[in-house]
Amino acid sequence: MSPIVKWSTTHLSKRQIIWLLSFLVGIGSALAAQGLKWLIGTGEELVTSGHDITQANWIYLVAPVVGIWLSMLFIRYIVRDDIGHGVTKILYAISRKQGLIRAHNMWSSVIASGLTIGFGGSVGAESPIVLTGSAIGSNLGRVFRMDHRTLMILVGCGASAAIAGIFKAPIAGVMFTLEVLMIDLTMASLVPLLVSCLTATCLTYYLTDDSALFAFTRMDAFSVERVPAVLLLGLCCGLLSLYFTRTMNRFERVFSRLHSRYTRLALGGTVLAVLLYLFPSLYGEGYTTINTILASTSEHGADAVLNNSLFYGQHSLLLPYLALILVVKVFATTATNGGGGCGGTFAPSLFLGCICGFVFASLWNMWAPFGVTSPLTNFALFGMAGVMAGVFHAPLTGVFLIAELTGGYEFFLPLMIVSLTSYVTIHAFEPHSIYAMRLARAGELLTHHKDQAVITLMRLDDVVDTSTPTLAPDMTLGDIVHILAGHSGNYFAVVDAGGMLHGIVHTTAIRRLIFRTELYRVYTAEQLMEPVSSGRTIYTTDTMSVIMDKCEHAQVNTLPVLTPQKEFKGFVTKTRILNYYRQIMKDFSEE
Repeated sequence: MSPIVKWSTTHLSKRQIIWLLSFLVGIGSALAAQGLKWLIGTGEELVTSGHDITQANWIYLVAPVVGIWLSMLFIRYIVRDDIGHGVTKILYAISRKQGLIRAHNMWSSVIASGLTIGFGGSVGAESPIVLTGSAIGSNLGRVFRMDHRTLMILVGCGASAAIAGIFKAPIAGVMFTLEVLMIDLTMASLVPLLVSCLTATCLTYYLTDDSALFAFTRMDAFSVERVPAVLLLGLCCGLLSLYFTRTMNRFERVFSRLHSRYTRLALGGTVLAVLLYLFPSLYGEGYTTINTILASTSEHGADAVLNNSLFYGQHSLLLPYLALILVVKVFATTATNGGGGCGGTFAPSLFLGCICGFVFASLWNMWAPFGVTSPLTNFALFGMAGVMAGVFHAPLTGVFLIAELTGGYEFFLPLMIVSLTSYVTIHAFEPHSIYAMRLARAGELLTHHKDQAVITLMRLDDVVDTSTPTLAPDMTLGDIVHILAGHSGNYFAVVDAGGMLHGIVHTTAIRRLIFRTELYRVYTAEQLMEPVSSGRTIYTTDTMSVIMDKCEHAQVNTLPVLTPQKEFKGFVTKTRILNYYRQIMKDFSEE
């Protein structure tokens, strides 16, 4: 134990230690966020500076492939671990690994995503930074020997501090952790989250300036007659979020079927390079395009979006150009990650939302139903909240993030309307966010449903009894009685030399033979055993929810546990499961 850890555990209470760690996590996350922003900015400056904005540039056909290739090599030869889908990895660590995240995640995602995005990868930096912040929280907690419940809180502190540090949005950071990571809102978790978020935000302001990330020009105050337009925009954002989510999952499956890294690089690099050449607005995070749209006071003000493209100066093609971006952005994002790059979907959702709102308002204004127009920049802002709420299933995060990003606090009402409408729309088709759906299908997602959350936190390894001796098929009754005399169990597995289960011997089945010594060499375990039906067998691949259902319907107290190859691992009892459940529920509910 280090001197610092020893001193803190001696002089500080557990709650004070958690607050101190939350403060340190906030500092670490903010510094990591600024480091990644610097890497991305340096890469973009290297690739895009000095271009002639009146024509397409060949560099877009080369740079993104180089970035993905460098990132792939870094991950394969230096990290040697999968660091993709950062938020999904955090959710898995919370639900299945008791908040433990590998130490390399404190720096590996920063370098890999910096290479990917700086050279043009069409992804966001937020997911890698969220993983970095969470890894800082997890490993700090491990150094201070915190229990798994505290580790979960510190993981949440790192994630919320990362969002707060990148966007200078402390409230959005807290909301992100509550909605996306599904950390329960209690005083034990809220105070550390606030400490981390405020620390990260203040440090970011100190290291940069007090300006908002996006320069927003408010065109008009919101009025109640625009509510129908905002509702319709929310519906469009929800459908766009659904398209983005499902198309990404399908395109990811294409890459998953390619076993060669270089085949994936070839496919991802080609798709990304072609799309960037045709639509240079897809380069990197897309924040330059967002700022261009939010700062414009008319459609002509957004013409700069066409810079560096084949469509430069052709204002009549602006809306078709932006509409095509809404369609192809998901392919650029998936190709970046599928090809070997590293990045998230946070910035792409903001990018898509901004363009969706701008295109919607432009089309609405062509007809102006009931004589009501939609201010372009205002609706671009609303669209950002709507798509974020839909993709992440996080309406409050969308509302507070956009309000804090732009200083547009006067738009809380329309932001809430569009976010809620988008969320309700996509939830009718997709019950889980783009981050959570992979774990939800496997039954490994931790949710705010406390009973289900406790079941998710339970692990089969913690309830399997491996101490019961096994019986060989040719073992005689006399040998079995000798084993029974030294063990209190009622169930014994009959296992061959290869570890395969043949059947189960129950003590009640041989009780009448125990005192018949003349039969000790007559009967064998194979003759005395009962076969095991599939409905009364637990597999190591079963989720705890499935295991509890099997125990409920089997109408026996003890069930054997097998690997998918039918190798015997041990026994599970209803009593042991229920005791374990009660203990986790107690730990989970303590303030």
